[in-house]
Amino acid sequence: VQADGTEGSCVTFVLHDEDHTLGNSLRYMVMKNPDVEFCGYCITHPSESKINFRIQTRGALPAVEPFRKGLNDLMGVCQHVLNTFEVRHSWGAQG
Repeated sequence: VQADGTEGSCVTFVLHDEDHTLGNSLRYMVMKNPDVEFCGYCITHPSESKINFRIQTRGALPAVEPFRKGLNDLMGVCQHVLNTFEVRHSWGAQG
């Protein structure tokens, strides 16, 4: 959902089957971008498993760009944690 007159710089993404786990982690990653003026999310209702994730950028940067970068950065962090765990877990089993 794009706010009127923002040309894509203020967008609310609806993420289904997600909760605070993704919402807060992704918000943290997106807010690291200096071109992001606002980023927040809300759970629509406790009985619904979806979140509204809003991003507002400075200037003409489309909100979808920091959204995509935040998702990619978060996947990279998760992959690093998984790789570190697997290396340490396999080392512990052998040693």
